[in-house]
Amino acid sequence: MAITPDWAAMAPVLVLAVFALLLFVVDSIDPDSTNNPLLAGIAALGSGTAMIVALVYLLSGVGQTDGAISLYGGQLVVDGMSLLFIVIFTSVATLVHVGSIDYLADLEYQAEYYMLVTLATLGMSLMATAGSLATVFVSLELASLPSYALVAFLKNNRGSVEAGLKYFLIGALASAIFAYGISLVYGVAGALNLEAIATAVAGTELVGILGVGILMITMGFAFKTASVPVHFWAPEAYEGAPAPISAFISSASKAAGFVVLYRVFVVAFPISAVASAIDWVLLFQVLAIVTMTVGNFAAATQENVKRMLAYSSIGQAGYVLIGVAALTGVGDQSLAFGAGMLHMLVYGFMNTGAFLFIAMGEYWGLGRRFEDYNGLAKKAPVACVAMTVFMFSLAGLPIGGGFLSKYFLLLGTVSAGVWWLGAVLAINSALSLFYYSRVVKAMWIEEPNGNLEAIDRRGYPSGLYAAVIVAGVVTVLLLPAIGLFSGTAFDAAAALL
Repeated sequence: MAITPDWAAMAPVLVLAVFALLLFVVDSIDPDSTNNPLLAGIAALGSGTAMIVALVYLLSGVGQTDGAISLYGGQLVVDGMSLLFIVIFTSVATLVHVGSIDYLADLEYQAEYYMLVTLATLGMSLMATAGSLATVFVSLELASLPSYALVAFLKNNRGSVEAGLKYFLIGALASAIFAYGISLVYGVAGALNLEAIATAVAGTELVGILGVGILMITMGFAFKTASVPVHFWAPEAYEGAPAPISAFISSASKAAGFVVLYRVFVVAFPISAVASAIDWVLLFQVLAIVTMTVGNFAAATQENVKRMLAYSSIGQAGYVLIGVAALTGVGDQSLAFGAGMLHMLVYGFMNTGAFLFIAMGEYWGLGRRFEDYNGLAKKAPVACVAMTVFMFSLAGLPIGGGFLSKYFLLLGTVSAGVWWLGAVLAINSALSLFYYSRVVKAMWIEEPNGNLEAIDRRGYPSGLYAAVIVAGVVTVLLLPAIGLFSGTAFDAAAALL
């Protein structure tokens, strides 16, 4: 569907900007306000409206049936992939806003919290539409700076402050490496627009400089997606951050890293043009295998549920890397590429829901070890059903959309002639079932160990409960309804390749 004027295609991003300003105005009028439901309502309305607009655009073919919409000389590009990822960012942000109502009830700086989440979502949405390396860098920083502050939001909690500081320092180093890589690529190509770079680097004699530049840019993306070898910040940041922020960073922020990685490598560095400088398909195959394996083996050794989820999210990043690792030029290339997008869509709901469940445990003061969840199903059966869905869907069992997204990834690896990559995915998924099942066993089989009385004392957090249940229902519904998005994802992948 054509849309006029062209800038209207950026409506989801503009909605987020308007609501971020509205939160700023509300906070300016009454800086001491602790009207948490009002602030959360404004933030959730903003992200929810942006999600609906992006979803309507996506399903009506904006930027797809008539080709991608290019704005400001190609600095921004709206197409099927960018809209699909904006739906992911805004849906995660909406769940986090709703889930934060109870979590922030006794805390200060509530308006700042919601503003930072909204601004980070805005930055991620701009990352999805970035059409040049300059826009990529600016939008990446717009998403990253609020995230650093959000991880350290619990100012009186030493773990939160330390996690925020480490996240900031490592993030600053990664940004510097990323920016230096951009400068090397610019030195070779003389352009920052992604399509112009692809044209300029084809046949260049400066293959050494180009190869180092692409490698440094890869390191920047590896940090953002928590992929090996720049993954070590993730467990510290996720454990120290407020649990809703752990959900936000591990789902939306990771998806933002992947959408930029996908666009930059496919559009700016087509393997046929840069093969003499660096074989990035082989590089991502190695990264995918190591990231999957390191993340899952580390998760299997954890006794802390939050750290287990943090390491498992590293393993999940390895699965999504298959989307680019399978671009071997053999078979249906759009299958694995689109499957990577689908997995991020499903992962956004099941991983966000799992971390919000952990937030509920923190609200009740249960603790973070597996045994702290013993017998929880006797007190909160509906939430435990949702958590069971998240755990088994993350493992790839046919109880949620995670089963089909992994199935498409497996098909993509076979089609691309890298079946062994799919075999590693299957082995790691089997391993992940071991540690995900530990949570389910504790909730449903083990007897309570006397720490559940706090639930009766504090009551049931309605916002968190609602967010967890909605995430669980969507995860289940995506099993039969994934066809609504699979065609869009595969078409978006085919249009980009």
